[in-house]
Amino acid sequence: MEIIEILGYSGALLIGLVLGLIGGGGSILTVPILVYALAINPVTATAYSLFVVGSTSLVGAVKNMIKGMVDFKTAIIFAIPAFIAVYLTRAFLIPIIPEILFSIDGFEVTKNLAIMLFFAVIMLLASISMVRNNRKENEEETEIKYNYPLIIIEGLVVGTITGIVGAGGGFLIIPALVLLANLPMKKAVATSLFIIAIKSLIGFVGDVQNLAIDWNFLLVFTGLSVIGIFIGVWLNKFIDGKKLKKAFGWFVLVMGIYIIYKELAG
Repeated sequence: MEIIEILGYSGALLIGLVLGLIGGGGSILTVPILVYALAINPVTATAYSLFVVGSTSLVGAVKNMIKGMVDFKTAIIFAIPAFIAVYLTRAFLIPIIPEILFSIDGFEVTKNLAIMLFFAVIMLLASISMVRNNRKENEEETEIKYNYPLIIIEGLVVGTITGIVGAGGGFLIIPALVLLANLPMKKAVATSLFIIAIKSLIGFVGDVQNLAIDWNFLLVFTGLSVIGIFIGVWLNKFIDGKKLKKAFGWFVLVMGIYIIYKELAG
C-alpha cells in the first residue's frame, strides 16, 4: 500500500474524529480525501461521501436519540423537502450534467472541475461559519413555531447542495433549526445530525442505480470513520470543543483555497 493510500485511510479516521470532537464538520473533508488521496473520480467521491457521512452521522444520531435530544417532529418537517431534493439531485440531475460544460479560450470547464470548485466554495462558507460562530447558546425550552415556507425553501436548497457535493450541510441546517423552529442549540445540533444521516443515505440510494459501488472499499473506509467518532467522543472530555471548532474552521478555509488553486492551476 502506498503512503498516499495510507494517508487516505487515515483520513477516514480523521473524518470521524472531527465529527466526534465538535459534532460536525468532518464530512467536509470526505470528498477531498477521496479525490486527492485515493484518486477517486469526483462524481463517485461525492456518492461515497454521502454513504460515509450518512453512516457516521447515524451513529451519533442514535446516541442522541437515546438521550432524548432529537426533536423528531421538527426533523421530519425539515427533512421531507431535503430528502426529495437530495434524491432527485443524485438520481437525475448529476447523471445528466454533460462531461464538458463549456470552454473559454481553450480552457475546458468539465463536470468534475465544476463539482470540485462548487465544493470548495461550500468549504469556504462552512469555514466562515465555524470561525465566526457567533450564535447565542440559547438552551431554554421555548415554544417551537414553524415558518413553513422558509423551511421548505431551506430544505430544498440544503438537499440540492448535499446532493451535489456529498457533504452533510450541518452549517446550514443548525442555524435554520434555531431561527426557523426556535430549537435550543443542543437540540438543534442533535436533530441536525439525525437529518444529515437520513438525508445523506437517501441521496446515496439515488447513486446506487447509476454507479458501480466498490462495497469492500466503502465499508472499510466507513468503518474507520465510525471508529474515529468513538475516539473523538472520548477525547471531547479533555479538549475545549469551541476552540477546536474555530481552529478546524481555519483549516477548512485553507483546504478550500487549496482546492480552488489545484483545480484551476492543474
